[in-house]
Amino acid sequence: MANRGPAYGLTRELQVKIDKKYDPELEETLVEWIVAQCGTGVGRPQPGKTGFHEWLKNGYVLCQLMNSLNAPNNPIKTKSSERAFAQMEQISLFLGAAEKYGVTKTDMFQTVDLFESKDMAAVQRTLAALGSLAVTKNDGNYRGDASWFNKKAQENKRDFSEEQLSEGKNIIGLQMGTNRGATQAGMTGYGIHRQIINNN
Repeated sequence: MANRGPAYGLTRELQVKIDKKYDPELEETLVEWIVAQCGTGVGRPQPGKTGFHEWLKNGYVLCQLMNSLNAPNNPIKTKSSERAFAQMEQISLFLGAAEKYGVTKTDMFQTVDLFESKDMAAVQRTLAALGSLAVTKNDGNYRGDASWFNKKAQENKRDFSEEQLSEGKNIIGLQMGTNRGATQAGMTGYGIHRQIINNN
């Protein structure tokens, strides 16, 4: 972690709110998946947010995870390093590979979120999105229990013939309203004043 003093005031309040979003149950699922996906060579973290952060901080485990999902295409060259710059570079390589794999930018964490443990809940979101994509792709590279992640919605493309398309032009959609059952009963002609009847 960077040499920063304790946070006070609004900064502290914001950090407490961010920390509350961290999900210990999701952490367990992610650890099980990463170990199943990469093998026992990546080790296991100590339980809790701090252990999870220390396990992923250097980017090595993340790059191994990405390589196992992309195998044998585009492997990231991984190395375990103690230098902060090299660790942040590996995190960035993981993020780039995850984006190419299909994780949306809105689901991605920032390097500082992991490296300085600023927002470990965002790291969890990215890994969960990656797991969901891997289950959905069903390309044989996913290892682990498929029930750990929800499948992403798939495109349901439909092809209509020209005849079906032209028939559709003759139908008034209900979004535009309907004229079924409409009559002019009870209407008076334009310009005639409304009659007010007093029943006293």
